[in-house]
Amino acid sequence: MGKSRQRQDKAASLQDTSTDVPLQASSASIWAERYQLRDARGEPVDASVEAMFDRVARALATVEAPDKRAPIEREFRWALDNGAIPAGRILANAGAEAHKPQTTLINCTVSRTIRDSLQAILDANTAAGLTLKAGAGIGYDFSTLRPKGALVAGAGAPTNGPVAFMQIFDQTCRTIGAAGGRRGAQMATLDIGHPDIERFILAKRRKGRLTQFNLSVLVRDAFLEAVERDDEWALAFPLLPVEQDAVAPSDLVYRDWPMVEDGYRVDDQGRVACRIYRRVRARELWDTLMRSTYDVGEPGVILIEQVNRQNNAWFDEVIRATNPCGEEPLPPDGACLLGSVNLTRFVSSPFSADAAFDWERFARVVRVFTRMLDNVADISGLPLPEQRAEMLRKRRHGMGILGLGSALAMLGETYGSESAAAFTAEVCRRLALESWRAGLELAREKGPAPIMDEDFTLTADMLRRQPALAESGYQVGDVLKGRELHARFSRYMQRIAEEDPALVAALAEEGARFTHATSIAPTGTISFSVANNASNGIEPTFLHHTTRNIRRPGRRTREAVDCYSFELLAYRARVDADAGPGDLPVNAITADRVSVDAHIRMQGAAQPWVDSAISKTLNVPSDIPFEDFQQVYLQAWRAGLKGCTTYRPNPQAQMGVLVDPERLRSTWYTFTLEDGRELTLRGDEEVEYEGQIHTAANLFAALDEGYYDDV
Repeated sequence: MGKSRQRQDKAASLQDTSTDVPLQASSASIWAERYQLRDARGEPVDASVEAMFDRVARALATVEAPDKRAPIEREFRWALDNGAIPAGRILANAGAEAHKPQTTLINCTVSRTIRDSLQAILDANTAAGLTLKAGAGIGYDFSTLRPKGALVAGAGAPTNGPVAFMQIFDQTCRTIGAAGGRRGAQMATLDIGHPDIERFILAKRRKGRLTQFNLSVLVRDAFLEAVERDDEWALAFPLLPVEQDAVAPSDLVYRDWPMVEDGYRVDDQGRVACRIYRRVRARELWDTLMRSTYDVGEPGVILIEQVNRQNNAWFDEVIRATNPCGEEPLPPDGACLLGSVNLTRFVSSPFSADAAFDWERFARVVRVFTRMLDNVADISGLPLPEQRAEMLRKRRHGMGILGLGSALAMLGETYGSESAAAFTAEVCRRLALESWRAGLELAREKGPAPIMDEDFTLTADMLRRQPALAESGYQVGDVLKGRELHARFSRYMQRIAEEDPALVAALAEEGARFTHATSIAPTGTISFSVANNASNGIEPTFLHHTTRNIRRPGRRTREAVDCYSFELLAYRARVDADAGPGDLPVNAITADRVSVDAHIRMQGAAQPWVDSAISKTLNVPSDIPFEDFQQVYLQAWRAGLKGCTTYRPNPQAQMGVLVDPERLRSTWYTFTLEDGRELTLRGDEEVEYEGQIHTAANLFAALDEGYYDDV
């Protein structure tokens, strides 16, 4: 009998992947550094991952009524054993009050709207510092700051513009160490119509600048339509009070704006009069954005109007920023608690003709996990009262998935295929439906989110943004409850109603426990550690054997460690102990073999069922022509996605978390020594610098990012 037949027979004899594949050493090491609770002396409190799960289940169950705590804790513990993985801040900090009382269970936040004054900017920076210190990342929209050169009333001098002020926030993030040894994370956005947009796009082309930020441009539909028509595009900023009588109507454009200051001119639809500073060719501005993304990987693109069209809380908030990885578009002072379901835990008889997915157990895990995440809202530990109030008013959370690429490989599916996209859509559809069913049950038991019982008076702007209101006979001045606007008139919930009309009718009548239920995060560290290097979020497996760059306490460069994909480990455990990456089935492809069309197909399959957003990277080949690269973003827009981020391998420009060892060996880095001589090293060569050993690639990246600058 041949070796392949032996593998098939052995695989078919195994029925459940819940049999543990032992944590690989690198995964165990990262778990110990990131999530294992330690006391003040650095001694472990959690003896194991299982002990961590005990701590988390116990802490989250304390929210329940005393007579329910014990059985609900057991339910939580069961879910954690069956693929429910709360986000990193929950794993690290739930039940840890005795050892680190000033930390949060929340991964991501968005700043308050930054008013256009020096005092407001400094206040926002203080709030950001407190948020970062507690362990949460933060996003900001800097579009509200007037452009470089605009006159500052009372100061008699021009302002330096938003990019200059961003450096204050960048330095704060660099200086303040996040709780638990977690590096601070920030996202900055700027509107495509802001007069300083080109300066923002090019801001990180200079080495060592804004290294604590991810950048994304808020792209409007009208701009992309102008790109397609090769029209002009106006760069404009709200007309300042001192300019009211000095600007001709032909030099104004009315646009949706995140805030209305005293003295701003507003039309009858709530749009703000903006003074046109200059006009540019839309295609030329698009080329500038795309060229920067092509060369250095930033900025990303947020399709902001699609975000707001699909926002469940559209009647109460305008979104202008996201968390640092983009999966959570949030309002000012918004925060979201995250969690992911590990899909590899539901695959039975992997790598065989009998491979199957346990939908029933998946549904049960989602229902229990929904309650777990809802409980986090009550013990979130958010540092600012405005953040806590926003969280408790809407109770939004974002449950997603991880391990999709690994699960598909185990099921015999090829990532990016039509059947894989159909499976992805079904996973996300069931995730959404079970989350909202649990949300209704929780509302009946504990009460709906407070916003659901609030009254909202319809405005012309609300009728403009949601035509279904007028079609239903509502007019300006009519009053509706939040639960009706949420369940009956959000575009996302209308899709849920097509699947379960009785559910949505009940939500409109009684209200949901939360405004948002789903989000797909990148899950990088929890996938690598707790999930034993299952593929990240919705992504394909990067490589079956790769080098992962990780940050260690006390080191200024990342450290490179070997890691293996979960499907390779599972294949070794169940089929062939000596298997290498080349021995896996042909369907077990990696990211370098997934086409752009396939990436968009997978994101497009999930997005209709995800009410927040999806952190997804579209891998493109390093030699993709620039003209084709530009079309990727237009294709994402036409597909109705909420955003787009690409990864084009370019080790000289950026050193990612995951690295192909072969590519690293073939990339050379040149260092200039103090005496002016140059030293060129291969990326994987080791070099000593300031008493530590580093790979040449990681040292080059640390120097480039300014980690050896004096602070």
